[in-house]
Amino acid sequence: MAKLKEVCTFFADGDWIESSDQSDEGIRLIQTGNIGEGKYLEKETRAKYISESTFNKLSCTEVYPGDILVSRLPEPVGRACIIPEKNERMITAVDCTICRPNETLISKEYMCYFMRSNVYHTRLLGSVTGTTRKRISRKNLGNVEVKIPPKGEQNAIVKQLDCLTSVISLRSRELELLDELVRGRFVELFGDPVSNSYGLPEATLPELGVFGRGVSKHRPRNDPKLLGGDYPLIQTGDIANAGLYITSYNSTYSEFGLIQSKMWEKGTLCITIAANIAKTAILEFDACFPDSVVGFTANERTNNIFIHYWFSFFQAILESQAPESAQKNINLKILSELKVIVPEKERQNEFANFVHRIDKSKLIVQKELDETQLLFDSLMQEYFG
Repeated sequence: MAKLKEVCTFFADGDWIESSDQSDEGIRLIQTGNIGEGKYLEKETRAKYISESTFNKLSCTEVYPGDILVSRLPEPVGRACIIPEKNERMITAVDCTICRPNETLISKEYMCYFMRSNVYHTRLLGSVTGTTRKRISRKNLGNVEVKIPPKGEQNAIVKQLDCLTSVISLRSRELELLDELVRGRFVELFGDPVSNSYGLPEATLPELGVFGRGVSKHRPRNDPKLLGGDYPLIQTGDIANAGLYITSYNSTYSEFGLIQSKMWEKGTLCITIAANIAKTAILEFDACFPDSVVGFTANERTNNIFIHYWFSFFQAILESQAPESAQKNINLKILSELKVIVPEKERQNEFANFVHRIDKSKLIVQKELDETQLLFDSLMQEYFG
């Protein structure tokens, strides 16, 4: 075992860069938002830079490809990635720690996998400070201990985990491509729904089905006597994290909870209007939901699968129009006034059948992805504890 700072040839924080120091070009500023768990997140549209003269004036520390950057801020605290080859000079922000592993002792790939392990994050917990915003100091980060097996063993571990990571990435990309296929088929059949490029008839959601907010009358909403019974309770996060269908739930209502709420039938399209704006998914079981969710059941003019995908084209627009507050939200009136394209029902059903076929393929890919992720997690536990 050794401390992180002891197995690095360089271990230091980035630079304090004020907004007034930044420019539109020059030396790239890598920020905490670029650091994912084990991967670098490129955000070119939001990229920030400093000039060469500012770099020299502030005596900035340069970041090089192959360095490991660790975010000392959430979420989660301590996440890390290897900086890839980039055709530009780089620095990083003060809330990031630059780790340059001593490659004679530890490979950067092995160190980065260690920084994704449960044991690493558990060791960090005792040193994290702050109430409203968690953080860890560079000193405490540097004192985290890491197991150092022989380099040959490190390389073998990295090879195994790299292989599984590649499969996970491939399966995730397959799911993205299947989603793109569905969206492409929607546009092919119905045109751009935002501009109504095919000039289709339009109607409002209340004209196309049963439409209304969920119910949660009792306050406070987290009153223990509301919860813990036999009646599924769907929250905005359940909808945002679902695909086409909501197939599971994390909370339930008691008899008392059910009395002050409303049970919606299987097949209802759930639409979020708070926190996660205009996310939609279809219930696979009868369930209750609060007034941060709107329920919709299509009449004979449309179907819920069509409406679900129609919303996917408007989600970002509606979210951008939501008033800025502690929690973004839109009201029922906004949804009620949206103009929905209404193609021939036969064409909508054709699209729904296409979606069902794609969904079967997605289930197969998702199962393979879940199994690979489970194997990856078990090996991480075996290698790092």
